[in-house]
Amino acid sequence: MAVSTLNNPFFVDLRDGAQAAADAAGVTLNVVDAQNDAATQANQIADAVTKQSSAIIINPVDSAAAGSAVKPAVNGKIPVVAVDRAVEGADVASLVSSDNVEGGTLAATELGKAMGGSGDVIVLQGVPGTSASRDRGQGFTQGIGGAGLKVLAQQPANFDRTQGLNVTTNLLQANAGATGIFAENDEMALGAVQALGAKAGQQVKVFGFDGTEDALKAVQEGKMVGTIAQQPAELGKVAAETALKVADGQTVENDIPVPVKAVTKDNVADFLK
Repeated sequence: MAVSTLNNPFFVDLRDGAQAAADAAGVTLNVVDAQNDAATQANQIADAVTKQSSAIIINPVDSAAAGSAVKPAVNGKIPVVAVDRAVEGADVASLVSSDNVEGGTLAATELGKAMGGSGDVIVLQGVPGTSASRDRGQGFTQGIGGAGLKVLAQQPANFDRTQGLNVTTNLLQANAGATGIFAENDEMALGAVQALGAKAGQQVKVFGFDGTEDALKAVQEGKMVGTIAQQPAELGKVAAETALKVADGQTVENDIPVPVKAVTKDNVADFLK
C-alpha cells in the first residue's frame, strides 16, 4: 500500500482501515509512505513490482504522475487499486473514493448557511494535480451560486496545516473583506483557524473537508463551522478488500464510492470518537 503521506491523520486512518481488513483476511500488508513526493512513490511502486506483490493499493501523490508509475505493475498483471485519489493514464482495476464533487457542493451549501446566505470567501486548495483537490474545488464552485457566496481569492496550501496558516495570513491581508474560508482538507482549515485566532468561527467562518478528529473538535468548540466527513478507515478497508478480490481473480466495479456527510455543530457529537 503506497500512501501519499502519513504526516496527515486522514491517511493514518486510511492505512489503519486497510490494515484491519488485511489482518481479518490473514494477509500481509506492506505500507510505504511517499512523504508527498511523486518520485519517491514511483520508486516504491517499482520496488513492489520487483517483489511481485499480489496486488498494489495506491493513494497517489500526483494523479498524473501515478499513471506512469503503475504501468509496469498493470503490464505485469499485478492488480492496482487506487484509493481516495484517481490514477490518470493507466488502467487500474478500481478507484475507491469519496464523492469529492458532492462533498464540495455540500460544503458550499453549509458554509453559505453559516454565513447567513451571502458573503465573500477564500479557498485554500490542495495539492495541484490531485483528483481530490480538483473534484472538491469543482463541487464547491458548482455550489457557491445557490449558496450566495463569491470567491475572492484561492491559492494552493498543499493539504498542509502550516501552509494553510501561512496562505490564509497572506490572503487575508489582500482580501480583508472575506468572511468565509473553504479549505479542501481539514489540515489547511486548522491552519486557517490558527491564522484567524479569535476571529475563527466569529467574524470568519471556516469550513473543512475530511472529518478528522482535530477538525471535529474544532467544530464542537465553534472554531470551525463544519467539515465534510469522509470515512478514511472505511476507504482503506474497502480498498484492501477490493485489492484482495482482484488478486483472487474476481471482477470488481471500476468506481466504488464511499459516502460523505456534512458535519456541523448540530451533529458533530455523532462523529466524535
